[in-house]
Amino acid sequence: MTDKNPWEDMLKQAQEMAKTFPAMDAFSPKGFESMMGLMPKDMMETFFGNKLNPDGLDAKTRLLLTLAGLTMQGAQNDTAVRQTVRHAMEAGAHKQQIIETIGQMSVFAGIPAMQRAMDLAKEVLDDGETAGKAEGDT
Repeated sequence: MTDKNPWEDMLKQAQEMAKTFPAMDAFSPKGFESMMGLMPKDMMETFFGNKLNPDGLDAKTRLLLTLAGLTMQGAQNDTAVRQTVRHAMEAGAHKQQIIETIGQMSVFAGIPAMQRAMDLAKEVLDDGETAGKAEGDT
């Protein structure tokens, strides 16, 4: 019987294989995230909002609830948090509503989870302010 771990061998083999792919060392998950599209507000309302269910939640409320849930999970999925903030803003959520949604979760998820989600959201909110200033300057 050997003490060799087959998972370690498999991981090492995968790492060696990844090195052979062109530009794999330059791959950035955040760069990939920037290629993801933003769903227009009207489409969000149709699919996730109250267009088909007039007495239901609107897309903005659903996205703020999604953001609260992601915060409750410890904001472990960076991309999901940032994309949810982007889509919530597109659906009409204001910066203060996003901050309050995340802040409220500190009571239930704890300060570290809230701070992690707030840091991720701040990246998007800061980008939005920068883009808004650039658009206003032109």
